[in-house]
Amino acid sequence: MQLIQLSDWLLDIAFLLYVISSIFFAVAVTGKNWAGRDPKQHEGRYGRIAYWLAVIGFVAQTGYVAARWIAGGHSPTSNMFEFMAFLDYCIILAYLIIYRIYKLTSIGAFVLPLGVIMLAYSYVFPKQITPLIPSLQSYWLHIHVTTAALGEGILAVGFAAGLMYLIRTVPQHISTKSTKWLEIVLAVVLMLVGFILMDSTFARMDQKTVFEMKKEEMNAVGQKVKPKVEYILPAIVAPADSTIIKEGPMSPLFEAPTWMEGKDAARKLNTMLWSVLTGAILYGGLRLISRKRLGAAIKPSVEGVDPELLDEISYRAISIGYPVFTLGALIFAMIWAEEAWGRFWGWDPKEVWALVVWLFYSAYLHLRLSRGWIGAKSAWMSVIGFVIILITLVVVNLVIAGLHSYAGV
Repeated sequence: MQLIQLSDWLLDIAFLLYVISSIFFAVAVTGKNWAGRDPKQHEGRYGRIAYWLAVIGFVAQTGYVAARWIAGGHSPTSNMFEFMAFLDYCIILAYLIIYRIYKLTSIGAFVLPLGVIMLAYSYVFPKQITPLIPSLQSYWLHIHVTTAALGEGILAVGFAAGLMYLIRTVPQHISTKSTKWLEIVLAVVLMLVGFILMDSTFARMDQKTVFEMKKEEMNAVGQKVKPKVEYILPAIVAPADSTIIKEGPMSPLFEAPTWMEGKDAARKLNTMLWSVLTGAILYGGLRLISRKRLGAAIKPSVEGVDPELLDEISYRAISIGYPVFTLGALIFAMIWAEEAWGRFWGWDPKEVWALVVWLFYSAYLHLRLSRGWIGAKSAWMSVIGFVIILITLVVVNLVIAGLHSYAGV
């Protein structure tokens, strides 16, 4: 119990330090444009503070990983909370290595907030250490999941550099397809932020809405019961053919269509609706405050960065992350699937989306190396690739049922 408590404290300390580091990075890249400041001196001073805060946070998170591993008897990657926290750990590790190579302060202003979002997302899920289900009781748990997370963490740095390239190079004085697509990407990121804010807030408020399904189902002991569905978020959509047995903060506006089978389908739809709604509100609010497109508002912070350097960083990160992801998410995963379920491949939703991610990054490397897709084309693909990873982490885990659904409980 003491080790578990220690691991929780260390993770909280790491989260706090990452937030403060993100603030210092933001000051480093925006404050250089303030009047009366020497840009290089200002960015260097605040960038160094931000970097060392991130290093200390990473050390604290390393302590969390070690303490939780010892307490649980297995690598801390067995449920959604542990995996997202470990993915954040890999993102920060990849950033610290990239920084030591390129000494580029501004990339921290994009990677650290991404790490904060991922770690905040992990807090949405239950933290308890539970016994491993039979399919997870294998040393392949350590090999498969950790290498998959490491690959995704490195690819996240490629995404950040690609996004910076687009913000740096896409003209903002006129409206084009590029400016519109860039705004869509930023809106998708804000949807994830909105979901995290809403879910974590209402989880702490404990104002659940509980529905009882009218259709009876057989339980584990062979008895007929009416299943119950709990919503953490306020109910926008109710399950079809259900009644409310515990009122939440608001009454449902409509029922889910009858073709949405399964007692959890409507809850997952409700989650997605709140994600889109809060993301739209955040995006609209930021647009009102800045009175311009978000890309145009962020652009001054990356004006002094060499686009070719950003392109190189993005490519190098993806060229390293791709083989690591291939090993973890495909090769090691198939070996584990054969051991756990008696088949190498089963078209489970998570397996399919891992294949989609792999195929997309395979296309990225092929087009870059054989067709000369560098610059904007390469940056767009690096951004889209990581958006697909985000869809895999959020939508596939929380909305689509499958053998990997244990991760979303």
